[in-house]
Amino acid sequence: MPPTVWIDERDTHRLIPAQYAEGGVSVLTQLTDDEEILEGIFELDNATNDRLLAESDLLPGIDARELVFGIPSYRIINAAFCHAASGGTRFSSADRGAWYAGFELETSQAEVAYHKRLWLTEVNWNEEEVSDYVDYLADFRAEFHDIRSSPERTDCLNPTDYSASQALGAVLLAQGSAGIVFPSVRRPGGTCIVCFRPVLVTNVRLGSSFTFVFPDPASPPTISPR
Repeated sequence: MPPTVWIDERDTHRLIPAQYAEGGVSVLTQLTDDEEILEGIFELDNATNDRLLAESDLLPGIDARELVFGIPSYRIINAAFCHAASGGTRFSSADRGAWYAGFELETSQAEVAYHKRLWLTEVNWNEEEVSDYVDYLADFRAEFHDIRSSPERTDCLNPTDYSASQALGAVLLAQGSAGIVFPSVRRPGGTCIVCFRPVLVTNVRLGSSFTFVFPDPASPPTISPR
């Protein structure tokens, strides 16, 4: 297993789409101007919302007792663990999400830009795309597994194949690991952290907002403060 190190890292950066931020305007409001119909749409959305299901102990991937309540941004924290990507992410499966963040703002921006460009390519979107993101800051003080100096773990840093890294993540999660610190694959010299435990994502607060303008999927975006 990778070694563990004590991490005391403040002000890590997690960028999420502005519509999912606290106080963000849901994209569902674009579907209709009829308040009665919109209310029904929101009720249907809530019935299939993974975070709400998990908070009611109805989502298999995470126990409601692991989630956090009554603290600032608790919905944002819980959502990271409840809304898993369909194919999983680097160290987490399709059944359970995790809190990913960059030690540096530029690292988080590079990670977000890569995945957004990948999505634009997958949907064959060839026009300019403008996306707003909100930066959530968080602090971590715990023992994390560290693969930054583990040559035998280079398979976990494959740019496109997450099979080895997801396998490692599953083993460490089952063993009670807090998470993993690893070098950014999208920004050389950057550092990322993945936290497996909602309770260890602390002091979450709203940071700055940014607008990403993607000329097309093949081009890096221009990024400016909102």
